[in-house]
Amino acid sequence: MSQRLHSDIDVDSHPGRKATISREDLIAAALKLIGPHRSVSSLSLREVAREAGIAPNSFYRQFRDTDELAVALIDLAGQSLRKIVGEARHRAATRRSIVRSSIEAFMEQLRADDKLLHVLLREGTVGSDAFKRAVDRELSFFEEELRVDLIRLAAIDKITLHEPALVARSITRLVFAMGATAMDMPREKDHELIEQMSTMVRIILAGSRAMAAAGKAANAGN
Repeated sequence: MSQRLHSDIDVDSHPGRKATISREDLIAAALKLIGPHRSVSSLSLREVAREAGIAPNSFYRQFRDTDELAVALIDLAGQSLRKIVGEARHRAATRRSIVRSSIEAFMEQLRADDKLLHVLLREGTVGSDAFKRAVDRELSFFEEELRVDLIRLAAIDKITLHEPALVARSITRLVFAMGATAMDMPREKDHELIEQMSTMVRIILAGSRAMAAAGKAANAGN
């Protein structure tokens, strides 16, 4: 799920401490400390350094502060989820299966051990302004990719969507809001949530198609 992020560097030797440390090591350490009830913004530099097995001063060789680490985590989480959901969308054969497969991929990532999606869901609501901007930037990437897919599928089906960009935004924000709720719910509820989200997304799409059709009819009558 993760990718190699820049080079390893030497740190002062110390019993029990690593001889080298990388950005990826620090990100992995932070991910071990967070969870459904622990935000990145609550982590201290010393906690992350201790988990990574380095001296606190060595942290600064990779990140200016924990805020920069959090933004790197948010970016990594967004990249990872976009890849997973994008692959799910392209594997699906129909519009209905695209909706469901994308939501299933989202929920699978929510329950994944790497906790990356937790970062996006938590920091968008409880993080600093910088974290919220980083999360919003990642959501905007999702929205743009979904907008392109929606227009492509509409062209294949020879239909028109009303405000596809707004439709993409509505779907993205809905799924992430539901995901934030799902973090605090037992895994046994996932099937029910997937059904609910799939239905909600189809309602949004149906409404967009109906509004587009009504607009065409009104224009034709003028």
